Amino acid sequence: MKFKLLIGTVLFTAMSAHAQMATINENFNNFTAGNTTFPQNQWSSVLPTATGNPGPMMIVFTDTGNTANKYIQSYSGANISTPQYLVSPQIVAPTGNKSITFKARKNTASAPVMIQVGLASNPTDMTTFVALGSPTMLTTDTYQNFTVAVPNSSSTYLVFRTVSAVAAPHTATDIDDIVYDLTSNLSPLESLKNNETIRFAVNAENTALQFDIKKELKNIEIYSAAGQKSTSGALKNKTFDISVLPAGVYYMMIETKEGKLIKSKFVKK
Repeated sequence: MKFKLLIGTVLFTAMSAHAQMATINENFNNFTAGNTTFPQNQWSSVLPTATGNPGPMMIVFTDTGNTANKYIQSYSGANISTPQYLVSPQIVAPTGNKSITFKARKNTASAPVMIQVGLASNPTDMTTFVALGSPTMLTTDTYQNFTVAVPNSSSTYLVFRTVSAVAAPHTATDIDDIVYDLTSNLSPLESLKNNETIRFAVNAENTALQFDIKKELKNIEIYSAAGQKSTSGALKNKTFDISVLPAGVYYMMIETKEGKLIKSKFVKK
């Protein structure tokens, strides 16, 4: 009898555990709205200790203009300049072939906020947070679209870090439509779908990317096929130097002056 009971306990534990997710496609529309509903659907948060009233919250909001749509709001409460963290369900350890896309904005009544994506090995300990790229300031209540390459890592949680960009309480960041999936493969000469005026090609010497653009670009980041960041910087005379890169396949993240992130791919021979 004891042996049977032990087997039943083991089976129950195994069935209760959540499997690691290979991909994520979350629009939060099936979440229960409210400011006390986290953790929910394997999503969780790490919030600072309250220093005032109200304290920080992770809130599920229903869109007033579209009641079928919901989104997550990271709200600082009376805290000033202390980050909040939105933590994904556990994922399979990244191998460098996926990226995160999502949209974010500051709430209408909020001061500017900073948002940064990263990985963590522990969903409750943000000392394990490792940033993927630099933080971005959100200054308007219009959603910005983001795409961030995810490198090879042993960390298995995606984390969205938000914090006030100025010394102000009651800041709020709205986050929605989070997708973690295979990085799109675009050919080197393909017009980029987010901005059809941007085209580029590898020069004949395989030492530089040459861009055909009408507007200046803010920044370029180059990642190896394994997802490791190889180089970054700005264009010089519509040219980006890749002479230091060995031959291989690379992914490129292009940030426009308007803050849009565009991804593409090229091959250096």
